[in-house]
Amino acid sequence: MTTTMIVDTFWVMFAAVLVFFMNLGFAAVESGFARSKNTVNILSKNFIVFAVSSLGFMILGWGLMFGGDNPFVGTQQLFILNNSSLDFYKDTLTSDVPFWGKFFFQLVFCGTAATIVSGAVAERVKYIAFIVFSFALTLVIYPIVGHWIWGGGWLANLGFLDFAGDTVVHSVGGWAALSGAIILGPRYGKYDKDGKPKAIPGHNMSLAVIGLFVLWLGWFGFNPGSTMSFQNPGDVAHIFMTTNTAAIAAVLTATATSWIFIGKPDLGMTINGCLAGLVGITGSCAYVSVTSSLIIGAIAGIIVVFAVLFFDRKKIDDPVGATSVHLVCGIFGTLCVGLFAQEGVTSLSEVNGLFFGGGLSLLWAEIIGIVAVGVFVFAASALVWFILHKTIGIRVSLEEEIQGLDIGEHGNSAYPDFAIVAPIMATDNGNGDRITEISPLEPTTPSFHNVSPETPTSIINVTRTGPKMTKVTIITNQEKMTQLQNALDKIGITGLTVTNVLGYGMQKGHEEYYRGAPVKTRLLPKVQIDIVVCKIPVETVVETVKRALYTGKMGDGKIFIYDVENVIKISTGEEGYDALQDD
Repeated sequence: MTTTMIVDTFWVMFAAVLVFFMNLGFAAVESGFARSKNTVNILSKNFIVFAVSSLGFMILGWGLMFGGDNPFVGTQQLFILNNSSLDFYKDTLTSDVPFWGKFFFQLVFCGTAATIVSGAVAERVKYIAFIVFSFALTLVIYPIVGHWIWGGGWLANLGFLDFAGDTVVHSVGGWAALSGAIILGPRYGKYDKDGKPKAIPGHNMSLAVIGLFVLWLGWFGFNPGSTMSFQNPGDVAHIFMTTNTAAIAAVLTATATSWIFIGKPDLGMTINGCLAGLVGITGSCAYVSVTSSLIIGAIAGIIVVFAVLFFDRKKIDDPVGATSVHLVCGIFGTLCVGLFAQEGVTSLSEVNGLFFGGGLSLLWAEIIGIVAVGVFVFAASALVWFILHKTIGIRVSLEEEIQGLDIGEHGNSAYPDFAIVAPIMATDNGNGDRITEISPLEPTTPSFHNVSPETPTSIINVTRTGPKMTKVTIITNQEKMTQLQNALDKIGITGLTVTNVLGYGMQKGHEEYYRGAPVKTRLLPKVQIDIVVCKIPVETVVETVKRALYTGKMGDGKIFIYDVENVIKISTGEEGYDALQDD
């Protein structure tokens, strides 16, 4: 093996590993943008999608994509697992990287196209339906488009250019996602009775930001790695710069656009803006100058904000914005090849686009490719979704959707230590809109004091005579907790139950938006302190609390006072004042 082969193979495999690592980024972004009750489902889909993608691409996908020079689909040496010799593919893509190195590099691209779909159909698609669709996409649909463009097919012969996959990867995934989102319909509660979109905020923006940075890192394998050679380091370095420059420009313009048109610099829009810039430069990263990449990224960041708002208004519910990022900006990025391509910016760029004197020929080829791929992928994906809808079904029941796919589809939850919320069930087998709550279980043994296992519960007395006990509940701002606790310590109260809660009073909380739509309930973080007093006068407690919290402004908090019938210590059976001690 020559030095050239060693260096190129190492480079391609290293880039492939970075692209593979993007699976974590997609999982984090999607689960962060989804609700907590669907986290396990999102994470599991991002595991399973790469597995089925690998299987489909290995069984038939590679052969359909690179099996000969038929204009429409590969027809030769289709089944690579049955071939004892793979010499047929020796010169495919590059002769300096062994076959399985080339295969793995293309495989991670195929998996990326499939995982794009996951976010757009999140929170309502059946797990098994998503698995079957992903298999069909990577077995047949993706490889056919890949053959047209990267496998020597008719679009390549027409002069269509797509360096790292704006059309092959992002638009294919985007068209498949769009068809699925349309056929599935919006999530329950996404639109009000007038058809106006309602905000359904993601549960963990920290996780989404982590995922974004993982994806950003992976893109430095996605785009530069598509050179499939490190023999010209200048080309690789140039692609690094165009990739990063488009991303940072899109971050700024998406943030500014959301700030101007939504009223706040929405973090979700900033995340999608960065991804939009990365997608927008993917097809042209080796063909445009760094200056052009700045313009491309800046425009992509603006486009994605309006695309998200547009799809929401058209009742195409995409929880993560996958169609806006990958489809809309994938199309835009493909057009940018025909507009901004500049001969000689790298050794790989041999033709000029419209803005650099190349005329309409390249732009026209790009437009033809966009239309052809869009029609084929949307129609083929819709057909697969329709068949699945008529056979195994593609959407979970309304009851399961409300409860969360984590429980319904997987039987577990991502955050088992969180407070358990009473489940809600839907009538009409999940097809109606009437919702009823399950009644909580009635307690069977309200007191353990002097009770034997044989004692009938009907004769247990849950009340008793003795010193009066009073529960004092204080709800106030979180930052006042320390000064309140210090004040209560001084009057001899050391037993507190403290809970972080959300709520609002007459001030109605604060305005909050998610992706441009108002959040219906505007809740403020509060702290709730519960005290049960017996010998300390309630008036003393109330005055102490008022002195500790009073500022004379809205938000000081409230005090609630309740009579307590009894207190029972479970470990000893002690009641009343005795039960309040030492706990």
